[in-house]
Amino acid sequence: MGTDPEKKESLLIAGVDIGKDSTFLSFVTSEMDEPMTVSTVMGSESFQIPTALAKKKGIGQWFIGNDALSQERLSMAIGCDRFYEKALDDEKVYVEGEEFLARDLLSVYFRKLLSMPVSGITKVELSLLVICVEELDMRVFSTMNAVAQRLNLSRNKLYLIDKSESFYYYTLSQERSIFLHDVLLLDYDGATLKHCFLNKDVRTKPVTVTLEKGSDGELLDMKDERLYDIAESLLKGRIVSGIYLTGDGFDGDWLKKSLSLMLQGRRLFLGKNLYSKGACFAGMVRLSLKEWPYVYIGDNELKLNISLKVIDSNEMKFVTLLSAGENWYDEKGECECILDGNPSLELYIRKPDVRRDEVVYLPLLGFPERENRTSRIRIEAIPVSDSEVKMIVTDLGFGEISPQTKKTWEHIIKAK
Repeated sequence: MGTDPEKKESLLIAGVDIGKDSTFLSFVTSEMDEPMTVSTVMGSESFQIPTALAKKKGIGQWFIGNDALSQERLSMAIGCDRFYEKALDDEKVYVEGEEFLARDLLSVYFRKLLSMPVSGITKVELSLLVICVEELDMRVFSTMNAVAQRLNLSRNKLYLIDKSESFYYYTLSQERSIFLHDVLLLDYDGATLKHCFLNKDVRTKPVTVTLEKGSDGELLDMKDERLYDIAESLLKGRIVSGIYLTGDGFDGDWLKKSLSLMLQGRRLFLGKNLYSKGACFAGMVRLSLKEWPYVYIGDNELKLNISLKVIDSNEMKFVTLLSAGENWYDEKGECECILDGNPSLELYIRKPDVRRDEVVYLPLLGFPERENRTSRIRIEAIPVSDSEVKMIVTDLGFGEISPQTKKTWEHIIKAK
């Protein structure tokens, strides 16, 4: 029997929401519209997996999650204290007198986590691992890239986002009526309540999305009344069509007065797996499995587009080096071209919320004198922050006609 040439290979995306205490894992395939979250108890919605790792006494057998805690309680295994935080700081962990790199242990945790069975999903090779963390920084970027290497995942199969970005992807993947107006997220871990508003600017194409974040402190005693006052203040003067509540702090039967307020004319949802599902939706967008007419301008997203004007086969074209909305930690643009005319670059800079380009000319002072079109250069665009990009130009010469000097020129481009 022959194979169907129209049949496409199934893609598998894993979304992991990891923190120092607990982890959530969701999966989605290219055939699914909605991600599925892994439950630790078959047939239930017990989605919370402790961020715990333990080694069986005397042998190299490892347990994760509830199994790790159970084996440790039974004195059958030794727990790896704070291995996730230590991995972020690239520290070592000692178990039964043996030294381990914390990042190696985090890799063991991820390997076992991703091998957990999921009802209704046939596991194929992982197409993309999307990891969601509280906040993205260079420690997280370095740690998770090291973990991906240990898992034999190529760099293009790892995508890092923070919780705000996950909320963005999750919300805009739901029914349109939910995000018709502003959407409010309340995240309560039992200690601190945080809020986040999702706003859209439908006048731009693609639609520009921004998030307003804030902290509302502790609820302490009379939590329901305190939450009522906070919600009333947050909702005042706003048109909000959807509200999401997430976090351990909302456990229990204490939401009464505050809930009735938030439900007035709005859709409200309560659950803990929002971020792992949002990570899956982010992966679907990244792999072009979803139409996405939005661009998110957040703390970690690049605030400018950079293009280069070139002539290709006598036709003028624009080559995009960097795109706004992409995570600046993980972006780099590069191309090679031949200089025509004066040794300089003509770059086109545009912010997502501005319709016109800003033209920037970068002179290559001291460039070797050569005949026209006998100099090949490499152009690299490397973000150094969300609004600054380092441009590096390297002289590559032109074969035997013009030997390369490998001399470089550097300029910093800033979003104004």
